[in-house]
Amino acid sequence: MRHCSVQVRGLLTRDELDRYNALMEVGSYLESQMRHDLSYTVQQEVDLLIQPAIERLKDKGRARDAATAQYLEEKRIAALQAELAAIAEEDEKDE
Repeated sequence: MRHCSVQVRGLLTRDELDRYNALMEVGSYLESQMRHDLSYTVQQEVDLLIQPAIERLKDKGRARDAATAQYLEEKRIAALQAELAAIAEEDEKDE
């Protein structure tokens, strides 16, 4: 049985996590009994179960990327404003 990542497991709801742990236990038992045909079916159920958590992880990543893009844009604008202010100050000295 393949486990999902810690990040995905952290985003499972309590009910999803309980079901995940139970399915992993069943799958491990089936593998120990050499019933790989049945453990494959259980693994498919686990894969379906974790899909919402994977989507939540992707959403967090998208939100983080958007926040980073906004920060970089604000930083770029601040640098341009500082540059314009320096040019304006230099022009005032020349007059």
